[in-house]
Order: sequence, then structure tokens, then C-alpha cells
Amino acid sequence: MLLSLRSLSGAHEHLEKQFAAALFKTTEGDLFRVASPVLLSFDVDAQEAGRYRVAGHLGGEIEVTCSRCLEPFKLPVSSDFDLRYVPRVEDAGEGEREVDEDDLTTAYYADGQIDLGALVMEQLHLAMPMKPLCDPACKGLCPECGTNWNTGSCSCTPRWTDPRLDVLRKMR
Repeated sequence: MLLSLRSLSGAHEHLEKQFAAALFKTTEGDLFRVASPVLLSFDVDAQEAGRYRVAGHLGGEIEVTCSRCLEPFKLPVSSDFDLRYVPRVEDAGEGEREVDEDDLTTAYYADGQIDLGALVMEQLHLAMPMKPLCDPACKGLCPECGTNWNTGSCSCTPRWTDPRLDVLRKMR
């Protein structure tokens, strides 16, 4: 999934690539799994001093776990990106420095190649919601027995009470 910058024919080039979901390996603890082919459509513009601007669109589908009912579901992803690629410098310095606005849109390439796999994974992570929900009306799980309230019901009665209200209960 590497893009050779040497193979570009000019100062501007439009590319479209499709990557199979199987190319993106998942490990235990990953937040999502790529569930469908990922389509990457982008423009590469050569700039001064070995810098490149890569802007485009990514589309695909990921499988995530619902934050309420813990069931896996597929989430469509559509994301636009605009990044500046600069050559990776081995001796970049280890001192502290303030992060500039440009640093948030800067990525690095090495050996004249941009890693499109890393670009795709970064954009998928950025497009993922903080609390993914299978449905906005998801009922979640019973806190007592763990029954998924979307698929069934239970006879549990909630036992939790706010301990801060104990003083008011004693006054009754």
C-alpha cells in the first residue's frame, strides 16, 4: 500500500485506489475492523523542497461495537482529508516545542514513498465517533442481569439509588 513519489508523472496527479478489507489486519484491542473495501480518491500536488500536498476522499465501512448494547454493527465511513507530506528527517531534535496548527495536517514519508495504509487507518480512526451507537434509540443492557433490552426484557428492578439523597430519604 505504498505510493512511490518517483512514479508520479507531473506536478499534479489524480489517483484512485481501492484496498480490500483483508489488507487491514486487526489485533485484539482494536477499536474497529475494516468491513468492506476502502476507496481512496485523492490528488497529489508536488510542492517545493520535496513536499507534497495530498487531498482527497476516503469511503468504506468499519465494524465497531455499540457503546450501549455491546453488539457489533457496521458503520459507513466517509471522510475528506487534506495533508501535507514532508520528508522524514532522522535528526529532527528531541527538544520540546509548541505544536503549531500546521503540525496537525503534516505527515511524513520516507524513501520516496507515502504509506497509504497508514493514511487510511488514520482517517478511519479520525472518522470514528466517540461513542458509536448501533441505533440512536438503542436501549442498552440491563445493569443487573446483562439482558440486551433491544432484543428482550427482564424482570429485574433497578436497585441503585443516589447515595447523596440518603439524607433526604431519612427526613421523610
